[in-house]
Amino acid sequence: MKYIFFTGILMTLCVQPTNAGPPFVTDDPEPVGYRHWEYYISTFNTFGTNNSTGIIPNVEVNYGLVPNVQVHIILPLNYIYSSQRGFRSGYANTELGLKYRFVQEDENIPQIGTFPIIEIPTINNSEFGSGHIQLFLPVWAQKSWGKLTTYGGAGYWINPGITNYNWFFTGVEMQYDLSPVLTLGGEIYYHTKDSYQSKSSLGFNAGGSFNTSKKFHIIFSAGHSLINESFITTYFGLLWTI
Repeated sequence: MKYIFFTGILMTLCVQPTNAGPPFVTDDPEPVGYRHWEYYISTFNTFGTNNSTGIIPNVEVNYGLVPNVQVHIILPLNYIYSSQRGFRSGYANTELGLKYRFVQEDENIPQIGTFPIIEIPTINNSEFGSGHIQLFLPVWAQKSWGKLTTYGGAGYWINPGITNYNWFFTGVEMQYDLSPVLTLGGEIYYHTKDSYQSKSSLGFNAGGSFNTSKKFHIIFSAGHSLINESFITTYFGLLWTI
């Protein structure tokens, strides 16, 4: 049962725009600037008592296609480790997305946007994918007050499969710019069960970014579950912006 549970964690957390606004699983509505690029290479890991799952490496590219619109792709190499079955790795799904900000932030209202995500089964690999197209339909909002920023929202995953359930995700994040070099923050998130064998999950992450220059950033987070199965999550990535 624990093996099934951690396979489910991989499907829900690791294949999101980890995804779930890196380094957090909660996202924001702010797209990449027009004609600008973001390149991420990262690792996301979930550690249980006798099992671990994750992505090494996770390659993500975002591009500002037009003002207020970003296109997105993720290419993840997944892995699972269990004390009973050892280490396995493989590729299954390619993630595509389109972020659209339809409300601009001003003094009194937040910016608001949506970021539909589609998970496409690229390689037939039942260990790391359901073999079905999955779709995430969220709404995100963000508001800043000087050096303090908070964002969050909610979305619905359409998750076809014989034992799969459609599921709901929500999260909120807050961060503070301690200096031009260092930003720290944290999030709390919740999602309902996504399959017959899995359970709902409530968890938190704390992390931030270290800006070595205007173009190069080191991003990181770590967290823990708060209900049901106990697990630790970690994220570490490098971000290049041009």
